[in-house]
Amino acid sequence: MNIKESLSKLPDAPGVYLFYNAAAELIYVGKATALKNRVKSYAAPRAVTRPIEEMIHEVAHVKWQETDSALEAAVVESLYIKKYQPKYNVIGKDDKSWNYITVGTEEYPVVGTIRERELGGLSARELEDRYREVFGPYPGLNARETMKILRRLFLFSTCQKDRRKKVGTACLYYQMGQCLGVCTGEISPQEYRRKVIRPLALFLRGRKRQLVKDIERRMTIASKNEDYEEAGRLRDQLRSLAHIEDVNMLNESFVRDIRLESDFADTARSFRVQRIEGYDISNLGATGMVGSMVVFDESEPVKSEYRKFRIRTVRGQSDVDCLEEVLRRRLNHAADWPLPDIFLIDGGLPQVRRAVKVLNDNRLDIPVVGIAKGPERKRNDFIFGAFSRRLVAYVNIHQDLLIRVRDEAHRFAIGYQRAIRGRAA
Repeated sequence: MNIKESLSKLPDAPGVYLFYNAAAELIYVGKATALKNRVKSYAAPRAVTRPIEEMIHEVAHVKWQETDSALEAAVVESLYIKKYQPKYNVIGKDDKSWNYITVGTEEYPVVGTIRERELGGLSARELEDRYREVFGPYPGLNARETMKILRRLFLFSTCQKDRRKKVGTACLYYQMGQCLGVCTGEISPQEYRRKVIRPLALFLRGRKRQLVKDIERRMTIASKNEDYEEAGRLRDQLRSLAHIEDVNMLNESFVRDIRLESDFADTARSFRVQRIEGYDISNLGATGMVGSMVVFDESEPVKSEYRKFRIRTVRGQSDVDCLEEVLRRRLNHAADWPLPDIFLIDGGLPQVRRAVKVLNDNRLDIPVVGIAKGPERKRNDFIFGAFSRRLVAYVNIHQDLLIRVRDEAHRFAIGYQRAIRGRAA
């Protein structure tokens, strides 16, 4: 059903709405405190920019997903954007209105927010040094109000930066029962990560059901141990999760929420890419593991620069460790083999993170992109090693090329593996 046809069925409830084109591609995802009113604003828009008008005309089908709160709608929206990179979300990105929630690498991890513009200015090494995790993006989010809500739900400390050296002096939030005692030294770093950071991370990953089960389990254990104070705190947390008061969290002006630039291709063209190297690991059990490196220059394969790697140091069957070995051996030839503009990895987040680490160890700041395999390779999820608006734009424009590079690396690795098996036979 299109936008107008969906209006009679849409609920007056928080959630996310999903716009698909005629080819069943997700082109935009948005959040709302009231789905019907929000989508209705697209059916009869006032003065809008040309790209927004183009998007509205492109919508062929509307889906939606109800959530228990606007906060959860923002989390679900973020997960869709990160996974599918919908065209109109990416090209409409405003560096000022796209926020991320960060968890720092401190002993008591600091929870904060950062704008896309600031995040994009950090190198991969700086990201790894500063942040344990980065969640988002959260377009059009009222960052200050959101942090207030999250702090009430998960009781993360806001005083450790200023009061770390004054342990024993209770902060205002502690006196109000909204701090677990980082300032007073009553909670260890391990307990803080278990009681505060882990539940927060589960929530921001969209795993509320698992979070609720985890809290219920911990509440039962606390009651059996006659730790009634902890059991009461967990009970209150469950109630708060069920009744999140977040009406001021979203900036819902639909023009402001989707600040589209007139020409997405300009952003992609500003990211100059000539050489792409693609990597794959092939593991067929008893015959051992191999890696492949393929090279594309100006979108064409350069087969004379392909390289094959027989894994030497990895014991067991760890694709991530094998990838690290292949990349380190490749970078040993950095003086002889030209470095690429993009390292493309056939793999998901673990492989991308390991690739970024290898590049950091070699003091190289080169973008890493992973392509995670969907079921039967029917869906391709792009994973980014660092946040860059221009890189995301490039990937969206050149998805077919990157998939070709991935498939060629896979073909080359499988061919090498079969050749080894043939010689062994």
